[in-house]
This record gives sequence, C-alpha cells and structure tokens, in this order.
Amino acid sequence: MAKFDSKSFNPQAFGKYVDRIPNVTKNELAKSGAVGTNQNAHDALANQTGSLYARVPYFGRIDGSTSQNNDGGTDIASTSTTTYEQGFVVASRMDGWTEKSFSKNITAGVDFMDNVAAQIADYKMDVRQAMLLAILKGVFSMSTTGSTVAAKAAKEFLDKHVYNITANAGDDALVGAATLNKAIQKAGGDNKNIFKLVIMHSEVATNLENMKLLKYMTYTDADGIERELALATWNGRTVLVDDNMPTEDVAKAGDVEAYTAYTTYVLGEGAIILDDIGDAVPYEMSRDPKTNGGQDTLYVRDRYICGVDGISFEKPATITASASNTDLETGTNWNIINDGTKAIPHKAIAIAKIVSKG
Repeated sequence: MAKFDSKSFNPQAFGKYVDRIPNVTKNELAKSGAVGTNQNAHDALANQTGSLYARVPYFGRIDGSTSQNNDGGTDIASTSTTTYEQGFVVASRMDGWTEKSFSKNITAGVDFMDNVAAQIADYKMDVRQAMLLAILKGVFSMSTTGSTVAAKAAKEFLDKHVYNITANAGDDALVGAATLNKAIQKAGGDNKNIFKLVIMHSEVATNLENMKLLKYMTYTDADGIERELALATWNGRTVLVDDNMPTEDVAKAGDVEAYTAYTTYVLGEGAIILDDIGDAVPYEMSRDPKTNGGQDTLYVRDRYICGVDGISFEKPATITASASNTDLETGTNWNIINDGTKAIPHKAIAIAKIVSKG
C-alpha cells in the first residue's frame, strides 16, 4: 500500500476510511471525582486574561481548647482565628494539527481534519491526566530540608501519607486484605473517611481480583436478574483501574531481586484542583492555500487552574507566563498550607499513596 503524508493510498481502488486507532488510554484519574475546583481561585483567575497566580484565603478553625471557666469574676480572654493563604497557578496549553488538501483528493474524499476534531475530547483528557500526575508527583516530592514549619509539615505528610510495603518479604510486598485500611488509617487516623476512591494499575487490580478482595457493584436488569457492573469497590472505596499510574523498575540490590514498584493513589473527592477556565480563543482554524497545494490547521488552547486542597503552590520567579508539567512536578513548588508558625493538620489532606510490588 502506497503512502502519502502518512495516509494509506491505493492507486488502484479508492476506499473510504472507516476506522481509527482505538483509544486505549483510560485516563480514569482525569475523569474521577478526585478532581474538583476552588471557587475563590476561580473567581480570582478565570475572568482575568493573562493572570498566572493567585493566593486565596484558607480559613482556620476555632476549637474547644480555649474554653474558660466562668466564675463570675474573671474577664474573658478572647482569641482570633488564623487565616492562612493558599497558592494556585495557571497552566496554559496549546496544540495544532495540519492536514493537506491533497490527502482528501487521493482518499476518495476522506476528511482527515474531521478525524482530528472527533478526537479532541480524548486528547484533552490525555492532557489533563498528564497534569494531574505531575501535580501528584510534585506533592509527594515536597522538600523536607531544614527546620522551617513548611519543611516539618512536609516531612510529617510524607511520613504519614506514603505506605510503602515493597521492603516486606514475599507476598507481604503485594497489596492484601489489610493494605488499604492500614494506609488510610496511617494518613487520616480518625479522619480516614475523607478517602473515597482508589486509582491503581491493572497489575494491582488483578492481584486483588485473584484474592477476591474487589467487590463488584451489581444492578438488577429488566428480567429481575442481578448482574455485575465493571465498577468495583475495595474496603468500601470506589476502585478505578488505570495503567497510567506510576511504575518504577527497581534494579537488583544485593540479595533483593529486581522488581517493579506500583503506585496506587488513594484520594478524596475534589482533592486535586484542575479547573478548565478556558482561553480567549480556545479553537481556531487556519487555511493556507499556498503551502503544499493548500492545507488546513486546527489550533487549540486551554487554561487550567492547578492546585491541591490543603497544599499551596508557591510560584518561583522562573514561572512567568504558564506552569509547565515540569513546574507542577517539582516538589519545591509545593508546601503544606502554613502561616510560618503553624501548618494545617496533615489529616485534613485527602491524598495518600500505596507503593507495592503488585
């Protein structure tokens, strides 16, 4: 089969293109309820074209520790709540696709630009997924160096919100019946109910299936027969399977054989902020009648507010127009929300991860 501009071309018999490569990327994280918005950040950034960064209030709480005995003769000592600040950054993205007019001429009128347009929704999910994974990588790479409040809070978060079982012997290095409950108890303590969903690699999910630890939801069909759905739960948390979850090939070290480390994220609802606030010109078509005998280009542009509930993005001076994925995955750009004297409790942050051998 002949080729022109990467298009299959049969000079003897023209045939319509009827199929495209199936999308095998699940992007379950990008579609999940773990992705939310922050109204204060949205109000600050959505309507200001060109705005890159905003700091919004994060209100503290009162508690019963300041309660005083009323003996009828003692003045009340009043206190005030602490108002913290949380940073959010804008990440702008753009792309474009060009198709030559001659491609349509030699393929019996196939509109290849229409093929591109039909995949834009999936493409945007790919972009969102990559940004979310970059944010998670950054959060779990926060700096613990030094004695500042931020460094101490980051260390406590990483100590409590990472449950790594890869050093365990044999099958104890694999996820098991108690793994999830131990992980969320370690991270949230008595607040562990904030964790609502688990996103894992298919290798991990298969291991849980083999142990019959995944419980698949059911529905009753029109004939009254109970059938299983593809959606499962693990210890009451919704399970999403996505092979985009991070893996790391660990080389043999001494008596420890080489293995693959699988990261499973455990998240709360709206734990990660990724708010599509749109671009001034989100879509644009351009016709160039001269180049290559004529060609069309589709351009897309997007703007997203990026953040994490309970964690602040601290914009470095090097980010001047848009945060790249590299910026988002850089640990020094993230801090547990604090006022320089005190940080918010780590148990309030609904993000944790399990690292296992499967």
